[in-house]
Amino acid sequence: KKFTLMDNAAVHNACQTKEFFQENNITLLDHPACSLDLNPIENIWGWMAREVYKNGHQFQTVDALREAIFNTWSNVPTSLLETLASNMPKRLFKVMNKNGGATHY
Repeated sequence: KKFTLMDNAAVHNACQTKEFFQENNITLLDHPACSLDLNPIENIWGWMAREVYKNGHQFQTVDALREAIFNTWSNVPTSLLETLASNMPKRLFKVMNKNGGATHY
């Protein structure tokens, strides 16, 4: 049996899309459109926010904040990206086991 996770995006709710999954015996598991469990970019945004504001750093101008954000984005550790990518199978498995429900990610 095949499973796939679907959010509420319009393209995923189209009749042709639903028919395709039904014809191919694919069970759909619903999950929220903004599921943090299946959206590792949220982990990167969190890491970036902690980096930009570490040690209570405050910015005097929008330009200074913008520069800090771009510098931080340019320096996202490869190890963080690799960890997030390698954890995706576990995330998918846990969400499927919870029928699309939230996990600890």
